Amino acid sequence: MNSARREATRQKLYEAAVTLIAEKGFSSTTVDEIAERAGVAKGTVYYNFASKNDLFEELLRHGVGLLTASLREAAEGVSAAGGSRVDALDAMIRAGLAFIARYPSFTQLYVAELWRTNRAWQSTLMMVRQEAIAVVEKVLREAVDGGELSAEIDVPLTASALFGMVLVAALDWQAFQPERNIDDVHAALSRLLQGRVGGSGS
Repeated sequence: MNSARREATRQKLYEAAVTLIAEKGFSSTTVDEIAERAGVAKGTVYYNFASKNDLFEELLRHGVGLLTASLREAAEGVSAAGGSRVDALDAMIRAGLAFIARYPSFTQLYVAELWRTNRAWQSTLMMVRQEAIAVVEKVLREAVDGGELSAEIDVPLTASALFGMVLVAALDWQAFQPERNIDDVHAALSRLLQGRVGGSGS
């Protein structure tokens, strides 16, 4: 199987797995169901992944990798346009919301798994979470160094708080206020960022 086809197959399996697991939970989801939902033979699942656990671990890595890339691209886009670091944080909030709106099942799954402690893929989950938060930390640190934000802020904890705020607010939006559009939700979180973290009170 050539690499482009293999990647397309893996993508189909990720999408099938994440939807099923979000619907039924990890334990209740079988490899047969994943294969059926993806429209492939069961053997294809095992050709691409050693086990259901392996598929799930790769799915987490893949999904959080996409999120991290979208956060990084948002920050770099603002830098290229000459914007401030607080503007970059604001763009990252929007990118996070857009990602979650696109992949709500993955996000539900990811948030649920973050709080479990007995999973085989716990270390992978912590590692990919740290990669995503490191992108936010970097921009926060630059904002502090450039005098845009107070030197008193706790950068690691603030990065985690911003990341968590976007995850939870977006899930709340998707589940309970789906009629709101992304501009509306982004504006609310943006005011929180500018007022609470930026200290500008705007």
